[in-house]
Amino acid sequence: MDWTHRLRLRNLQMLLSLAQTGNMSHSAEALHTTQPGLSKWLKDLEADVGMVLFERHARGLRPTAAGEALIAHARRIQAHLDTARDDMFRMREEGAGLVTIGFAGASSVDTVPMAVLKIVEKLPRAHIQLSENKVEALMDGLSTGLTDIVVGPSEMSSPDPLIRSELLYVEPIHLVARTDHPIFLLQTMGWPDVLGYPWALWAKGTPVRTAFDRALVKAGQVPPAHYVESNAATLTTTLLLNSDMIGVTSRRPALRYRRLNLLAVIPVPLQVSVSITLYWRKDAEDRRAVRTALDAIREVVQESPAG
Repeated sequence: MDWTHRLRLRNLQMLLSLAQTGNMSHSAEALHTTQPGLSKWLKDLEADVGMVLFERHARGLRPTAAGEALIAHARRIQAHLDTARDDMFRMREEGAGLVTIGFAGASSVDTVPMAVLKIVEKLPRAHIQLSENKVEALMDGLSTGLTDIVVGPSEMSSPDPLIRSELLYVEPIHLVARTDHPIFLLQTMGWPDVLGYPWALWAKGTPVRTAFDRALVKAGQVPPAHYVESNAATLTTTLLLNSDMIGVTSRRPALRYRRLNLLAVIPVPLQVSVSITLYWRKDAEDRRAVRTALDAIREVVQESPAG
């Protein structure tokens, strides 16, 4: 018989506990079992798999390469079960299920929140979990099943065959500042003018920051002497609205800020762009909340041209 047919949910908990504690006695105590029983189970599992899963050291257990691979599978299975539990709970409470959306960068200002409003309009009782994070963490969450959908830079990738992707848009980036910023009193503006102010920049590695660094190189300019770095759109916007700092954002957020009369575009061309892609798990498509969220994100992009 295939050894996987003998695995039970309890076995997954045992494997994940050993990976976490690296100690047989600690895991046995946490799992309310005996150390000899847990040790025998692990030896039997290794015999079934045909590979050593943990190296035994004086200080405890350390996963081998095979062990790390099996642990990663166990974490994905556990994440799927957690999602199933939460999804069923939301549906039992007369909801429309659960959808978890991860995002990075400027999409937190425009695309994702506007899509959330559409989801709420279509499925008022859906439970929506939002997570802003770094690119690596977003893809890890998608791969393990902790996240259903990600909106992020097109450079993201995953070897997981169940992850699908779709280009949402490519758009330029702009310099922005509060509408009553003193720089708008100038009749003409250039790099020397904007670089004379302090800046609020996206952190290194984010799509907009990467594009901005390319723009500086193209223009033969050096980075501003004084700047604050942040991954948080809200923090960056607050800095810009309450100081003479200058910032950088992509086209969609810039247009939304302008319509709200919060920030204005500084007419210094950057001649670079960012590319944003929609990522999702193929095995989550059949869930109503996930399917509705995917459609909502696409609709928002179609309704908000980069112009």
